[in-house]
Amino acid sequence: MKILYAIQGTGNGHITIARDLLPRLMRQAEVDILISGCQVDVDLPWPVKYRLGGLSFIFGKKGGIDYIETFRRGKLRKLFREIRALPVEAYDLVISDFEPVSAWACYLRGVPCVGFSHQAAVVQKNAPRPPKGDPIGQSVLKYYAPVRQSFGCHYLPYDKHTFTPLIRQEVRQLQRQKKEHYTVYLPAYSDKRILRILSAFPETRWEVFSKHSKTAYDAGHIQVRPVANDAFLQSMATATGVLCGAGFQTPAEVLFLQKKLMVVPMKGQYEQQCNAAALRMLGIPVLKNLKKKRIPELSEWLRSDHHVDLDFPDNAESIVRRLLQAAPAVKPARQGHPVTNHHRFRELILRKIFYPKESL
Repeated sequence: MKILYAIQGTGNGHITIARDLLPRLMRQAEVDILISGCQVDVDLPWPVKYRLGGLSFIFGKKGGIDYIETFRRGKLRKLFREIRALPVEAYDLVISDFEPVSAWACYLRGVPCVGFSHQAAVVQKNAPRPPKGDPIGQSVLKYYAPVRQSFGCHYLPYDKHTFTPLIRQEVRQLQRQKKEHYTVYLPAYSDKRILRILSAFPETRWEVFSKHSKTAYDAGHIQVRPVANDAFLQSMATATGVLCGAGFQTPAEVLFLQKKLMVVPMKGQYEQQCNAAALRMLGIPVLKNLKKKRIPELSEWLRSDHHVDLDFPDNAESIVRRLLQAAPAVKPARQGHPVTNHHRFRELILRKIFYPKESL
């Protein structure tokens, strides 16, 4: 069996999941790896056959996505070329971790594609939602990387297609300690904004992992370091608590390590708002943004010893088995000859996004 495993390159969570799933898949099939996007700080220890531009959302420095930079780097014409050129017909199965090039190529050519991602769990009807709806955000989650069947991970198994978080082995093997520092990872904020808020707590030692700095430096009681996998894991494993964004993988690993947790969801990012809603239901404090008026909430969290105990068993083998079992049942997305014309690709993609109920 020949599999294409396609990974979304916005953020590090998709890569960390792949580091645990891929060796298990490789024991049962021939696997090629695809990564699209440009926001990854963590490497894979295996060759990557396809490195594509894809369609990445670029982190800003004020708590949200930088849509101007996202649009500037988007290069839709290149995206359509990548979809057209990707040889998905050469694979028995494509597994897409919220990766758009492979998903759309399969959709338009009728190649079996199974989705496995946290986003797939977020869109399930029983998954937690924020009080305020976001039709655009919901559409992005649904049509950014369309698949015929999907499975996902969430903090709790809200339905039969949802697993508890996949915690990588390097996190499971960490030696937990409780030292006096707090670990911080807020990629959507500038170092300047983070330091301004954290400086309000001069008695607290902070270890900040920065998305925006290439060199390490100290600012009094605050250490700032570029994102590095091993250093970040050691900091997290020995921290008193972790302050991070409301992405999925880092909060899940913090919960597994039984550390105190506070999250700051990105502005205008519906998936993170959903994650924040789920975490709030579990008793995790959520900071709306990183502004000075939030300092009292941050101070209360620092004084608290509260953490949440959840059981996240090692489920990687079960996930791989479920993905492989699903492969024969995945019906082709469409029948007929592959679409090869560039303009026809663009037309079909835009029609599916804006007229989702219309048959292609």
